[in-house]
Amino acid sequence: MSSKPTLKVGVVAGEFSGDRLGLEIIKALKVSFEVKLFGVGGPEMRMQGLNSEFDFKKLHIMGLIEPLLNIRELTKLRKNLIKKFTEEGIDYFIGIDSPDFNMGIHKALKNRKVSKNIQIVSPSVWGWRQGRIRAIEKYIDFTACLFNFEDKFYKERGLNSIHLGHPFSEIIKADIQDVRAKFNLKDDTKFISILPGSRESEIKKMLPIYIDFIRKHNQESDSYTYLIPAADKDLKDLIESYLHETKLPIIIECNCSREFLSISEYSIVTSGTASLEAAVLGADPIICYKTNTLNYSIISRMLKVKHIGLPNLLLDSRRYPELLQNECTPESIFLEAKSLEDCPTQKGDKVDIKNLLTGEGFLATANRISLL
Repeated sequence: MSSKPTLKVGVVAGEFSGDRLGLEIIKALKVSFEVKLFGVGGPEMRMQGLNSEFDFKKLHIMGLIEPLLNIRELTKLRKNLIKKFTEEGIDYFIGIDSPDFNMGIHKALKNRKVSKNIQIVSPSVWGWRQGRIRAIEKYIDFTACLFNFEDKFYKERGLNSIHLGHPFSEIIKADIQDVRAKFNLKDDTKFISILPGSRESEIKKMLPIYIDFIRKHNQESDSYTYLIPAADKDLKDLIESYLHETKLPIIIECNCSREFLSISEYSIVTSGTASLEAAVLGADPIICYKTNTLNYSIISRMLKVKHIGLPNLLLDSRRYPELLQNECTPESIFLEAKSLEDCPTQKGDKVDIKNLLTGEGFLATANRISLL
């Protein structure tokens, strides 16, 4: 029988990237504690013993309008989680990303004095909707930031935080020959990775644009194969449904973004974590983003930053092209792609980015959590 003290931990991880972060923080807590998990997560968290209250894909909602259209269901899901966490008497609530959904849980649990509240991945208060910092100060006890500039933002305002760092600081490029052999790829072809997103709504919005780009690019050059990594089988099936009548040289596989990016000349990436992975692995990303007109109209007025791509934010320069909203067209992507092919960019920045991603790590973060 274990002599470790037991912690009851409530968790909400609403994205694949958040699920992977949750895996690491729970593993770090388990070094010193027996951890009983409650809440919502994906496959990685389930491997740590979480019996997810519902499919975490129900939280794969982005923008300002889509959450409003689903407000009734989201409110019900949140209410049920608060009830579960309260009944179980959790010691800690760890919200991972999904800040708007998780803030309601942080608030309810703090008002009921149920638990200490931790947020893994800071809301982008440094970039937009800075008024949220007041709620963070009131309802969240500790924030683990992926990036140093976020931790600095918190500390300047007297808030309790740590620079956790980003898992991509330890990512290693896959061996080209190993990847070619694993996926039966030809030796005489070059590759472009296409990453349409990890949410169904992103794929439906972005993939048709990328397919039109592929058609145009393939007409100009038949020496490329286009690689699309899917986060899971459901998303792979969705992507394939857009391609069943095409004869383009496209390969789709699950859980292989690192491998595909490692062998690619460059990448076409929907803005988000994937753009950072692409930059670190040397597959220079063309960063794309398109949402509905109302969403973009509201968000663009509230932005406080010059860039939206994570690698550009970290480098504080437009190192990688960004094609937003009306600029995000197959023709514009094609022009940026030809520019990269005609004048390849320097690869040195990926080292600088990896250095910027190194933080105090999961064990140090888990230790800080245990001392709350």
